[in-house]
Amino acid sequence: MIWLPILIFIISCLVLFWSGNFLVGTLMRMAKFLGWREFVIAFFIMAFAASAPNLFVGISSAIHKIPQFSLGDVIGGNIVDLTLAFALAILIGKTALPAPSRVVQTTTIFTTIISLLPLLLISDGILSKGDGIILIITFFVYIGWLFSKEERFKLIYNQKKPEIVKGFKEFVKDSGKIVLALILLVLASEGVVKSAEYFVDVLNLTIPMVGILIIGLGNALPEMYFAISAARQGETWMVLGDLMGAIIVPATLVLGIVALISPIKIVDFSPFGISLSFIIISAIFFLFVTRTGKKITKKEAYFLLSIYIVFVIFQILFAR
Repeated sequence: MIWLPILIFIISCLVLFWSGNFLVGTLMRMAKFLGWREFVIAFFIMAFAASAPNLFVGISSAIHKIPQFSLGDVIGGNIVDLTLAFALAILIGKTALPAPSRVVQTTTIFTTIISLLPLLLISDGILSKGDGIILIITFFVYIGWLFSKEERFKLIYNQKKPEIVKGFKEFVKDSGKIVLALILLVLASEGVVKSAEYFVDVLNLTIPMVGILIIGLGNALPEMYFAISAARQGETWMVLGDLMGAIIVPATLVLGIVALISPIKIVDFSPFGISLSFIIISAIFFLFVTRTGKKITKKEAYFLLSIYIVFVIFQILFAR
């Protein structure tokens, strides 16, 4: 019955993608009803919804005592978001991503530091419950800073879209849809973890390899899809908020929760060696391009794309 776990894996990934994407759209309407700034909506709501697959896969892997799977998922997803997602949003959206505001510039620093923070905490071989608390606190420190002043999150919308603000009835309906989508996420994440265990055993793949290359990319699809759509519509602030949030939320809140459930112990760092090196390279380059030119150009997008391609090649050829 070799085909059965493969079929479960494919269906589960499709459900993760659909339910995550559905959550993104629904929460966008709810956030607009609340009247938040575009960047904050994309960062706090879109990215949080898009990170839901990471959260449920992480919880499921922790319950099954393979939390390393979640670490690989987050590392792989963050590399995708820092390189491939930004590159495709710019190249397909056919526009550079400007990042001139003080909120965005400060968030780029948070993004870089937070993407590397789990690596620092796990350098002693374990992401303990104490480390998990540190990650969760870091998440709320940023959220507290973001909402500490009204001008950072107050609504600024293009008035050519009168349908942006929905009524309370629609708000309640969307709340019910979110519950349904979350149930699907739980079921799909369980299917992903179970089928991934099959790949590990039968195909002689390591848990980090599956998490980094397969699940990391699969779970990054919702925010990547939204980023491309937003870029094509000229909503560059939403692209930045979406992808920066999709990096920060998994690296802090998701890994923090997973570590509280089941501390992540790494006896051998070799399966993570290549991915750790590339996330450092990606994070530093991301900070450099957004802080110096205060935008990400097409030329830089091609470079980000090349980083991801080289990463995949190295991961396949040299990771054990």
